[in-house]
Amino acid sequence: MHHHRINFDKYHPGYFRKVGMCHNHLLRNRTYCPTLNVDKLWSLVSEQTRDKYKGNQDKAPVIDVVKAGYFKVLGKGILPKQPVIVKAKYFSREAEEKIKSVGGACVLVA
Repeated sequence: MHHHRINFDKYHPGYFRKVGMCHNHLLRNRTYCPTLNVDKLWSLVSEQTRDKYKGNQDKAPVIDVVKAGYFKVLGKGILPKQPVIVKAKYFSREAEEKIKSVGGACVLVA
């Protein structure tokens, strides 16, 4: 490969021929999965909602992560000792353990 070809590959990709592997009919939306960590869950609800359920251990707020634009809940961070019901498409093992350890529940949504 001489200097002319290097210049063309850099500034005019595809000029000489096809290079590399081809993925026919690539559907990128199948791999789309925005994530949210456990420590940011309470930022999705208002401060008034959190205060309302703070002393009440019988009821728990429902946080729908999918409505907020996230699909998967990951387990980074700590969760306050307050029960919460979380709705999401996917949960990591660690996130599920942390939510259940504070008395909450994980609900899978299609």
